[in-house]
Amino acid sequence: MTVSSLTGLLGSTGLWAQTINYEIIKGNAIWRFGVVLLVVLAALAAGRIAQYFVSSIAQRSRQKLGVNMVTLFLTAISKPISVAIFAIGLFVCRAVLVFGEEGIDPAIGTYWTKIAQAVAAIALAYALFRLVDLVEYYLQLWTGKTRTKLDDMLVPVIRKSLRITIAIIAVLWIADGILDAEIRTILLSAGVGGIAIALAAKDTVANFFGSVAIFADRPFQIDELVKINGHFGPVEDVGFRSTRIRTLEGHLVTIPNNTIANATVENVGKRPFIRRTSNITITYDSGHTKADRAVKIIKEILADVPQINADPKYPPRVYFSDFNDWSLNIYMSYWVKPPDYWLWHQVNERVNFEIMKRFEAEKIDFAFPSQTLYLKKE
Repeated sequence: MTVSSLTGLLGSTGLWAQTINYEIIKGNAIWRFGVVLLVVLAALAAGRIAQYFVSSIAQRSRQKLGVNMVTLFLTAISKPISVAIFAIGLFVCRAVLVFGEEGIDPAIGTYWTKIAQAVAAIALAYALFRLVDLVEYYLQLWTGKTRTKLDDMLVPVIRKSLRITIAIIAVLWIADGILDAEIRTILLSAGVGGIAIALAAKDTVANFFGSVAIFADRPFQIDELVKINGHFGPVEDVGFRSTRIRTLEGHLVTIPNNTIANATVENVGKRPFIRRTSNITITYDSGHTKADRAVKIIKEILADVPQINADPKYPPRVYFSDFNDWSLNIYMSYWVKPPDYWLWHQVNERVNFEIMKRFEAEKIDFAFPSQTLYLKKE
């Protein structure tokens, strides 16, 4: 290497050293901000890598051992851990920069520390928020061992309550305890606003007390068929504000709990049986012989169906009941047990087909609304 090239290299090196040591802000050269940028990027990358690593472990554990405490815990902390690593990166960046009389304004350093603490608090609150899934899992295991489904209804309510509580405490803690936002003063000075909020939230409060009434009176449970304000279907979910019903058409109906507390609730799922009442009409041409035979045929058909004769307290009833304007009326009533809605339809179909088949064999004709006009000639 020649003297001139060496001199040029040393000159360029000195220029480079002067450049990276150039102070953008008092006491803080360019290289410090470069380190801050690298630390932030490294923290983001490390957070993503840690999240992927923890998620992978949780997934493999779930595949081998199924759902358990370890898999739920790892799944819950997989995302908050990236936020926590980013908070650590902010603390490292704070140590790289120079604050005070020889550097940046100390107030900025104080705010920087508070922001880093706030991010760490968010990571902790986020982890607790997701760990509610772990509590919910074990509550479901416990409620699954009980006979009543009331506690099954309480599980989603407890889950929402815990998450709302964690979120409120985290916001107050970060705003008042870390950022010194003087939340107490703001809340005390919000008298008029509080009244307005209370008036606006009166329906929410009414729905909350409606949910309390539902849990206290227990008019229904999850998965039971109910009829409320003309909506018929199984109950899917009971929350603080509303109850969701899945109609037989597949529609999801959301009813405010305050409305349910003041409405007439018909719990179809609590019925011990499903009753069918029907009137079978035959023609007047049948005469008393075929009418008597029709009654006996129906009794024989109903006697052969076990679901109709499951409870001796409720035997099937068949009577020749009326002389209609256009037919002879046979009253039929029976009770299907167990009270399965679709089983009830199957039993009705079986009875209907048997009646049609036996009546056709006996040449007993069904009647339909008709009029016969007789014209008298002089």
